[in-house]
Amino acid sequence: MSDTASTIDELKNLVRRFVEERAWQPFHSPKNLAMGIACEAAELMECFLWLDLPASYEVAKDSAKRDAIADEMADVFCYLLNMSNVLGIDLSDALAQKMVKNAQKYPAEKYRGKFEVQ
Repeated sequence: MSDTASTIDELKNLVRRFVEERAWQPFHSPKNLAMGIACEAAELMECFLWLDLPASYEVAKDSAKRDAIADEMADVFCYLLNMSNVLGIDLSDALAQKMVKNAQKYPAEKYRGKFEVQ
């Protein structure tokens, strides 16, 4: 599988089958899945703990560290896909709608090359 060859639907089905084969549905409430996302995101952050900005770009050049980062990213993504299955949320539509909101909130002509807290 690759990003260029896989659809979100295929990935959601992959996760759905994995969960169904293990009969884990009763444990995958929206609350538990949201907490799982937070836990896995914290594990992803741990891969970059104590690194300065330049080192945070360099860390993935080490194959073992890159694999660990990829695993944690996949864990976050898996929980997110599972949550979208449970709640019936179309991730592509949600992302498209959110990007419209973001473009309105952060117009390019005002925010290009800078960050301001709103």
